[in-house]
Amino acid sequence: MEDRYIASVDLGTSKIALTIAKISGEDVQVVYYKETTSEGMRNSYVLNPGKVEKCLKMAIDDAQNELGIKILQAVVGLPRYFVRQETASARTDRTEEDSQISESEVNAIKSMALESYPLSDSKKEVIYGAVAQSFSTEENINELESDVIGMTGAHLEGNFKVFIGNRRYSINIDNVFNNLGIAIAKKYFIPGITARAVLKKDQMDNGVALIDIGAGVSSVTIFKGNIMRFYAAIPFGGNSVTNDIKSECNISFDLAENIKKAYGACIPSKLSTLGDKVIQILDENDEAAIEVPVKYISEVITARMKEIIEALLYEIQESGFSSEEKLKAGVVVTGGGANLVNCANLIKEMSGYSVKIGPPRPYFSYEGCPEVLDTSASASIGMILAAKNDYMLNCIKEPPEPNWWEKVLAQEKSDRTAPSQAEVSSEAPETTETVAAPQVVEPTIEETVVSGQEYAAEEDTTVFSKPSKEERDAYEEKKKLERAREVAQRKEKKMHFQWFKKLTQKVGDVAGSIYDDINEEEV
Repeated sequence: MEDRYIASVDLGTSKIALTIAKISGEDVQVVYYKETTSEGMRNSYVLNPGKVEKCLKMAIDDAQNELGIKILQAVVGLPRYFVRQETASARTDRTEEDSQISESEVNAIKSMALESYPLSDSKKEVIYGAVAQSFSTEENINELESDVIGMTGAHLEGNFKVFIGNRRYSINIDNVFNNLGIAIAKKYFIPGITARAVLKKDQMDNGVALIDIGAGVSSVTIFKGNIMRFYAAIPFGGNSVTNDIKSECNISFDLAENIKKAYGACIPSKLSTLGDKVIQILDENDEAAIEVPVKYISEVITARMKEIIEALLYEIQESGFSSEEKLKAGVVVTGGGANLVNCANLIKEMSGYSVKIGPPRPYFSYEGCPEVLDTSASASIGMILAAKNDYMLNCIKEPPEPNWWEKVLAQEKSDRTAPSQAEVSSEAPETTETVAAPQVVEPTIEETVVSGQEYAAEEDTTVFSKPSKEERDAYEEKKKLERAREVAQRKEKKMHFQWFKKLTQKVGDVAGSIYDDINEEEV
C-alpha cells in the first residue's frame, strides 16, 4: 500500500502547531512536529486572518523545506469557544412494525434530525458537529445505536446533541488556507478529537471529564457510555496566568511566559526545595534588576488557576454528570496548562475526583519528534489519528473531485432551461455553439466537519454510519440514468455544456454532509 502523509494544523491562541505524519497501512509515524508563535488569534478563533496567514505560511514553508514535500491539503481544528450545544430529535413511523430496524433506517433518522434543526441565523451560525445520544421505540427507550438495530417497533426516534458555532470564525479559517493555496481536507470539532489522543475506551465508558487548559480557552468535555455527553468552554487559560505574572513582576509578557514554563507551579505549600529558589531577572546591562521568589510566583499562579478550575467544576455540576457514580474515571487534564507543577493535585483538592494528566497516548511512532508526547500536542495528535482512517486522504496530493453530483446536475438543468445564443439569433450558423460558463461549487464547513471520538473497536456504532453498498450502487445507477437523459436532451437541442474538470480548493457556503463523533463516519 502506498504511503500517505497527513498534515494537521492546530490554530491555538498562543501557538500554531503543525504536525505531519506518515501513514503506512495502519502504522502512524509522526515525522514532523513544530510549534510556532501565533498572531491574530483570540480565544482559539481567527480574529485577524492576515496575521494568522503570515505565521502559518512560515510554519508550512519550514516543514516543506525540512521534509522535501509539498503540502497541498491539511486537516484543521475548529474554534473551541463561542460554541453552544443544543438537543435535536427526529421520529419516523415505520410501515412494517414487525420487521427489524435496519442500519439504513437509523441513518435516515440521523439525517432527518440534522436537516430539520433550525439555526437561529444561518448567516451567522453553522453546525460544527453532532452526536447521537440514544434511540427509542414505543417499548424501549434510551438504547444505543448498536442495540436498537435489529429491534422491532411501530416507530423509531433518535436524540442528538448538536454543537453550533460562529460561521464567521470558520470562514476566517477558510480565507487563511485559501490564500496559501492549501485545501482544507477536513475540519474537526477539537473537544472530541482531543479525547481520541488521550483517553482510554474504559474511561469513556465508565464516565470521565476531560479538562483541556489552553492558552486562551479552557474547556471540559464529558464522556459516558462511550458517548460525548456534554461540552462547555470558558475564555480563560494559560495566557491569563502569564498576564498575572507580567503585572505582578512588572515584566514583559514573553519573559513572564518563560518564567511560567520554567518555574510555574500550583500549591506553593507543596513545592519543597523549588519554593526556596529565587529568580533573578537581569536588565539590559546584565545586572540583577528584579528578584522574585518562586514561591511568590506559585501564589500568583495558584490564585488564577483556582478561578479557572472553579469555573470548569461549575460546568461539570451543570452538566448533570457530576456524581462519582457518573464520573467513575474522574478527571483527565490535558493541554498546555496541564504542565504546571501540581496542577492535577489542585484539581483533586478542589473537586474530590481522582485526577490524571493526559498526554497523547503512544498509538504512533515519533522518532525525532519527542514533543508530540507533551500535553500541548493532544489536539494535533487527535486530528492525525482521526484522519488516518480516511484512506483517500493524502495531504501531499491534490484533493480528489468531490461527488457533489446533485448540485452540478441541478445547475446544468437550470442552464438548459435558459435560451441558448443559437435560439436567440436565428441568423447564427448551425455550427455556432454556446458553451455554458463553468459553475464553481464550493463546499461548506459542514462538508469538512468531523467531531468526536473514534476507537478501534468495530462494535461501537453510536455514530453516523457510512452509506451501505446497496445505497451507493443505487445512487451510482441513478447518476448514470440522469447522465444518459441529459446527453439525449443536449443532442436534441444542439447544446453543449462544459463539465467540471476540477473544483476549486476553496471552502465556501454550500450545505453539505456532516460527520458525527466517535467513529468519524459520513452521513
